[in-house]
Amino acid sequence: MRCALQTLSIPASVGKAAPRDRPLIDLKHAAALSRLLKIFANDTRVRLLHALERGREVCVTDLAVAVEMAPQAVSNQLQRLADRGIVSARRDGTRLYYSIADPCVVGILDLGFCLLEETGEPLRRRSTPVAGRRA
Repeated sequence: MRCALQTLSIPASVGKAAPRDRPLIDLKHAAALSRLLKIFANDTRVRLLHALERGREVCVTDLAVAVEMAPQAVSNQLQRLADRGIVSARRDGTRLYYSIADPCVVGILDLGFCLLEETGEPLRRRSTPVAGRRA
């Protein structure tokens, strides 16, 4: 099945124009966009974002287990994402729970998966779900 890139869009609730409806990006904004995309050009951060999307709101300890990393390393990567406003944190006692703060992130992940599948890189299904916060 072909990826229907022309049908992917930012959720209507975000209220932003589609790329084709914007003026051509200038050098200053292209550089800023490049810096932002570099945040996503890290396998650990991508895995953390996917785990957060799957679990909705997840504590550092559960994220560390999900991505098989030390909690401190996970915390460092989450701080980079939080500094850019991509994720947000909520404290509950001694634990920090993280969630995706920017609705555009889910679209970026979805588009990335679509492009991977289109280039012949099927994603394996993992049998163990990411532990999330109770609703």
